[in-house]
Amino acid sequence: MPLEVVIFDLDNTLYHGDSGLLQEIGRRIRVWLQRAMGISPDEAARIQKDYYTRYGTTMGGLVVEQQDLDVYDYLEYVHDIAVESYVGADSQLAAMLDALALRKVVYTNATSEYGWRVLRALGVDDHFEQVVGIGEVNLRNKVYRDAYEHMLRLISAHSRRCIMVEDWVSNLLAAKELGMITILVGTERADHVDYVVDSVLDVEHVVRKVLCAGGVPQNLCR
Repeated sequence: MPLEVVIFDLDNTLYHGDSGLLQEIGRRIRVWLQRAMGISPDEAARIQKDYYTRYGTTMGGLVVEQQDLDVYDYLEYVHDIAVESYVGADSQLAAMLDALALRKVVYTNATSEYGWRVLRALGVDDHFEQVVGIGEVNLRNKVYRDAYEHMLRLISAHSRRCIMVEDWVSNLLAAKELGMITILVGTERADHVDYVVDSVLDVEHVVRKVLCAGGVPQNLCR
């Protein structure tokens, strides 16, 4: 099948992890856990790590093990951040996205509202037709196949026509199972992903390689 869509993860994929934004989200997660559960900072950190390890996200653990807590309040609080203080306009990212002659979508375990704010701060929101967040896939995170299936329905795309770009290996397993071409951004190596790149800026080169291998018009392969 010909490729149609490049689906990008957001945090630590479209911007570098050392910006401090993810660290602030992590801090706010621990603060919320302390307040909502009446626990110590050390216990909040332990639960955060435990849920992330076992469920893919802290929120995934809350949904399963803390059903009396308001996960929508959690999502609102942990993403209530002035993202412009951490990330700014990225002309190189914009140029790379502009060079991709395919539909572009963001799929994130965060909220779609937060996703759009980050894209605007990066100056690339006009390159994306849609942001699918955790709320749009029934609070199921990317370790679950049904979350990907729901996302694909929302963007009206067949899995075998998609490339998934992500910084976390575990989040690519379901995408690979569904037949997506997978690109891992980062230094980690994994046998079950198709391509590994050091930077999101390298994604355009991989996409061109895949397109050319599929016999697209030569002008798209230059």
